[in-house]
Amino acid sequence: MKQLIQLLSATILALAASYGSAADFVLTSKEVTNGATLSQKQVAYGDGCRGQNISPDLVWQNPPAGTQSFAIIVHDPDAPGAHGWWHWLLFNLPASTNHLVADAGGYGGKGLPAGAQQSHSSGGSAYWGGACPPQGDKPHHYNFTVYALKVPNLAVKPDDSPERVSAAIQAQAIGSATITATYGR
Repeated sequence: MKQLIQLLSATILALAASYGSAADFVLTSKEVTNGATLSQKQVAYGDGCRGQNISPDLVWQNPPAGTQSFAIIVHDPDAPGAHGWWHWLLFNLPASTNHLVADAGGYGGKGLPAGAQQSHSSGGSAYWGGACPPQGDKPHHYNFTVYALKVPNLAVKPDDSPERVSAAIQAQAIGSATITATYGR
C-alpha cells in the first residue's frame, strides 16, 4: 500500500510539473502585440492591400519538456470559407530555435534556420502571406501560434494542403503559445 501511495504521489507530481512547464510556454514579439491591431508591416501587398508583407519577429520561451522541434501557424479563423485562411505554415524548426527575426518568412526563407520548411498557405505561396481581409468586413483575428512538437521532423511535404499540414502539426503538439492580433479595412 505504501508503494502504491508513493507511486501515485510521484505520478501526480510529474503531471503537475509537466503542466507547469507547458503553462509557462510563451510567445512574444516586438511587432505583434496580443489584442492589438497589426501594423502595415504584416499586411499583404496585393489584392487591394498595400502593406509591406513582412513576417514579424517571434520569440518563445519555456517550451514543454520533450520538445523535439517547433512549428508555426498563422491563421485567420474569420476569413470566408469553412476553414478560415492560413497565412503561414512553418515546420521542422530545430528544438534549439527560440526565435525568428522579422521577414524570416520571406520568399526563399533566407532568415530561417537550417532544415526549417515553409508550406503552402491558403493563397498557394510557400512563404509569409500578410493580412488582407475583404474590404468592409469586421476586423479579422490573426492567431500567431508556435507549437512544441514531440517529433524532430513532421511527416508532411511543403506542397501538402494547409489543412493537412495544420492537422499534422496539431497531432504532434505537446504545447503551444499564441499571440492574437486583429486587422480590418
